[in-house]
Amino acid sequence: MPTPDHSNGAPCWIDLMSSDPEKAKSFYGGIFGWTFQTGDQEKYGGYITASKNGKAVAGIMQKMEDQAAMPDMWSTYLRTDDAAATAAAVAAHGGQVYMAPMDVPEQGHMAIFGDASGAAVGVWQPREMKGYELAAEPGAPVWHELHTKDYEKAVKFYQDVFGWDTEVLSDTPEFRYTTLGAGDAAKAGIMDASGFLPEGVPSNWQVYFGVEDADAAIAKAVELGGTVIRPPEDTPYGRNATLTDSTGAVFMISQALPRGGEETQ
Repeated sequence: MPTPDHSNGAPCWIDLMSSDPEKAKSFYGGIFGWTFQTGDQEKYGGYITASKNGKAVAGIMQKMEDQAAMPDMWSTYLRTDDAAATAAAVAAHGGQVYMAPMDVPEQGHMAIFGDASGAAVGVWQPREMKGYELAAEPGAPVWHELHTKDYEKAVKFYQDVFGWDTEVLSDTPEFRYTTLGAGDAAKAGIMDASGFLPEGVPSNWQVYFGVEDADAAIAKAVELGGTVIRPPEDTPYGRNATLTDSTGAVFMISQALPRGGEETQ
């Protein structure tokens, strides 16, 4: 598959904040067949790049001491041409700047924000590093989804701050869902999660990874110390399940099913 075309406002990178990067490497390498390269400690803080078939798909970084109380977690980064301008827009539209734009030598600029519904989301302003080089395939990200407790506020935030051209997929009391783009061209989704996110769990972004066989991937994950949060279920968008890795970070998997559903999400 060609390298993904990362348009402004769309997901372009993911990384894992881990309390045990070596354990994470063993886990994800075992499930997805990833290989790893560790960046220079002085320049990049030992940031680990994960690759599938020689193409970068994700990052892993060591959780800092002052982050010890936070759970291990995956983050989604949206592409921007101007991280500083995006930070100003975030603040102007009800969001928060958790980490101001910072320079990553030669690679680009990154920042972490809270959206208007309280979900953490990153941005990436690229230079040499454009984003993940593989998508919509086994072992790579196939979908990005915001589970929000304030659906209308979240949709408006991403429209206003990131210029999302949105499409309403469903608007019933049981299932409210909006996508960035429409149909097969959609690149991310926003789900009304107010009915199922527990109290104390904030709105959050979730990453779906493609797998060839969801049941085999789940068995391997459990063997490597992961847990099953939501068992596999056939949906119009694939056979999906929710898991945690060996240190508790939540992620989702999606197996493409014969046509009748889409390959992503």
